[in-house]
Amino acid sequence: MECRSGCGACCIAPSISGPIPGMPKGKAAGEACIHLLGDRRCGLFGKPERPPVCDRFQAAEDVCGTSREQALWLLTELESATR
Repeated sequence: MECRSGCGACCIAPSISGPIPGMPKGKAAGEACIHLLGDRRCGLFGKPERPPVCDRFQAAEDVCGTSREQALWLLTELESATR
């Protein structure tokens, strides 16, 4: 599956426990990463400072669904289930 342009759910729903440039303590679930651009694209995409956890994320229908709303819901549910 190709990443859905303008979604940004993976930059909002999951927590990130490791450091992100400008966010040394990571981010909480439901909090938007500071690198999420206004058009919901990653400002670090393709850059060497992009965190490995973000770089490893692969869009897939079971976690992204068929819409941005489904992706936010699914990723939030996965985050909650794996706490």
